Amino acid sequence: MPGPQAGIHGWGAYIPIYRLPLSEIARTWGWHPEQYKGLAVEEKAVAGPDEDATTMGYEAARNAIARAQIKPSEIQAVFFGTESKPYAVKPSATIIAEALGITPLTMASDLEFACRAASEGMRALSGMASSGLIKYGLVIGSDTAQANPGDVLEFTAASGAAAFVIGPTSGAAAIIEDSVTFVTDTPDFWRRAQEPYPLHGEGFTGEPAYFYHIKNAVKTLFDKSGLRPTDFKYAIFHQPNGKFPLKVGQDLGFTMEQLKDGLVTPMIGNTYNASALMGFAKVLDKAKPGDRILLAPFGSGAGSDAYSIVVTDAVEAKKPLAPTVDQYLARKVTIDYSAYSKNRGIIYVIK
Repeated sequence: MPGPQAGIHGWGAYIPIYRLPLSEIARTWGWHPEQYKGLAVEEKAVAGPDEDATTMGYEAARNAIARAQIKPSEIQAVFFGTESKPYAVKPSATIIAEALGITPLTMASDLEFACRAASEGMRALSGMASSGLIKYGLVIGSDTAQANPGDVLEFTAASGAAAFVIGPTSGAAAIIEDSVTFVTDTPDFWRRAQEPYPLHGEGFTGEPAYFYHIKNAVKTLFDKSGLRPTDFKYAIFHQPNGKFPLKVGQDLGFTMEQLKDGLVTPMIGNTYNASALMGFAKVLDKAKPGDRILLAPFGSGAGSDAYSIVVTDAVEAKKPLAPTVDQYLARKVTIDYSAYSKNRGIIYVIK
């Protein structure tokens, strides 16, 4: 039986203007093209020198609220999912809530579960909204490129943000009709305290982590709801690279036609907490009333959520109220590795 239902009233994204081609990373570190072509990513989005996870999250949240057409003061909870927040001890959720005019009568927390933290916030807000504890909540997924220079992670670790306003089903652009979560303790990716860059257990990254958790989450959703791949117009999965989401989708019985519209990683890299959620925002930018969407984010450590979401008639009036993902994808400035290094603080200027 389906669980309590909640509505998505607004969605928004933000992608920095700067792009770093993967060929430039390979040139810098002496990688052969064949060593990274399998990632199926051409370039990645890079935050500018005045951007971080908080500022990008603010931009995405502002777009989501514009589409929701509500007063910021009506938002009673703000959850911020990231693994690259600018302060080790100080919430970004309060900064964004203050800047948007949401404070002081709101819950606000930063969440952590690798790339799944924002999805965890979405599930929590769905329950809070459906129970009547809050009327509206705001969830944000935002991350900046964090990877050890020269490591394989540097080829895909990118910057971007996505945000959603969650509330009652009435007046929503889409209805979260059902969802499940599947988690285990799997050591595929981690970063210890005081260490600047994450580490990854390559043998655990694919089958034991990504594929095992997403497949089980989606299959559990199917068993619970009675839905099957043919019931969905679109399917969106976490996108650590351009290859994994296509493979897991096809393994689960989805077609390329269902998968292609939610892909963003081949153009901008892995935006971590914004990865699957930005693909979801991209689909909402074009989805039609009645379309059913499968959304399955993943976070290392490890866990996956699976959502069944149905688009309503209200989506059409909301689409033009904020920039689309495609518009953000189209505006770009290509930079070289030296500019990327300076922007992201990999190299320092001593004065």
